[in-house]
Amino acid sequence: MLTADLVKSRVRVRKSELTIDLLDTSDPHWLSTASDLIDLFQQFRGQSQADWQNALEMYEGERLDYVVVRGLAKVLTDAATFTPLATSIHPMQIRERAFSYGPVFTAPHLFSPKTHYEVIQQVADEMGIPSQQVAAMLFADRPATYALHDTGPAWTPESLLSRYNLELARGVLYWATKVQIEVHGGYKDLWKYGTQTNTVHPDSTIEGSSYKDLWRYIKFFKLMFWAEPLPGGGYHIELDGPISPFVASTTRYGRQMAAFLPALLLCKQWSMVATVHPPPAGKVVSYRLDDGCSLQTHFKQSGAFDSRLEADFAREFEQKMGEKRGHWRLSRESEVLLLGDTVMIPDFLLVDETDATRKILIELVGFWHPNYLRRKIEKVRAANCANLLLLVYQGLNISQDAFDGTASEVIFFQQKPVLKEVLETVEAMADRLYGPRRKPERKSPKSKKSANLASIENIDERIKQFPRRHPNKKIRKVAETSVQYGEGEQVDDTDEKGE
Repeated sequence: MLTADLVKSRVRVRKSELTIDLLDTSDPHWLSTASDLIDLFQQFRGQSQADWQNALEMYEGERLDYVVVRGLAKVLTDAATFTPLATSIHPMQIRERAFSYGPVFTAPHLFSPKTHYEVIQQVADEMGIPSQQVAAMLFADRPATYALHDTGPAWTPESLLSRYNLELARGVLYWATKVQIEVHGGYKDLWKYGTQTNTVHPDSTIEGSSYKDLWRYIKFFKLMFWAEPLPGGGYHIELDGPISPFVASTTRYGRQMAAFLPALLLCKQWSMVATVHPPPAGKVVSYRLDDGCSLQTHFKQSGAFDSRLEADFAREFEQKMGEKRGHWRLSRESEVLLLGDTVMIPDFLLVDETDATRKILIELVGFWHPNYLRRKIEKVRAANCANLLLLVYQGLNISQDAFDGTASEVIFFQQKPVLKEVLETVEAMADRLYGPRRKPERKSPKSKKSANLASIENIDERIKQFPRRHPNKKIRKVAETSVQYGEGEQVDDTDEKGE
């Protein structure tokens, strides 16, 4: 991520609003600069970070846009991998031995009779290693001596400029006191990792499935938040910023807050308002972003399924019950059960196509790790959800007794869930919770005939209007009226010319 000095020069403040002077990713000047830096960086594979920095300074020369050049180089450096030199003796031990001789210079001095080379040679003799290795290992634990091992992604000039713009936006969040977000979509992976502190609105469930990764990264970066559902659908989230009075470790939390922004860009519909206190402004201003911005994320969305078991269940259901062969419609992780300071996201949701209030949640329990099972059972008990169906693998070290006292239904399976048994249980649960299913009304033959007659009358009216609208057209008389034809009158197939 960019340091503050590389961000401040691109910040613009007008009244109470903050904007960032982003680079035009199609500008030939910036594309050429980005291409030059990528090529230059590639040439330093295997060389030290200090060598790369020296080359960068030479490239900058007397350019007035050196801040942007340094920012682009910082993006390249941060995404690369530099590795320290492997040494048989720890560099600190070598430095202790060398520094014991006091300050030395390349030439003898009155108070330093030994030269730098002589001290290095003497240390090498004492440690039994070549003098060249002593010189190389002396500061081998310092990042400046680390060698460029991997240059990172396959950069293009456009991708480097896009990433630089994203890093500028992330840098602004270093100065945030509060970030307010509104997202509309789903919540699959939003809660996959532990948080520090959070408060969740007490509503029992929230539906959706498209911005799952937002919550995943909120949890992953351990951001402190407060959340509630929006009346028209979606979610309102408030994040405490790094300079909030509730945040103790400002620097570390600031990095986490900034690192979170690319996750927001994974959402399809969202808006963000950050309350920030940037040093250039000297006052509190607002920084706004939404899904219409030009920023691009480098984060990847998670896969559709977490396991082969879930994927196989969904595939079998679609093969046997999809395409209108049944009245249940299956969706993936589209409902969240809020449990105070945590959540439970069932794997599937079944909704009756004729009555959207008839819902059954399905959770597959097939992972064997003891901590996973313990947390899963704790969540099932906390949810106490009557419309939750648990499909549990028999090979796990778990029995029916573990679920006693919960409102959920449980089915144990050997190799895979038996779909027929699952659907029978689903139907029984739905009838018990929502009452018998109402069958869709069928149209009577009489109503169909009335609809046909209404359609015929409409045609008859159009026929009557045609001569008046098109007086010069030739008309072939087919029947006296379409209604008569509909009632079985004879059709006159003689030709007449109408004026």
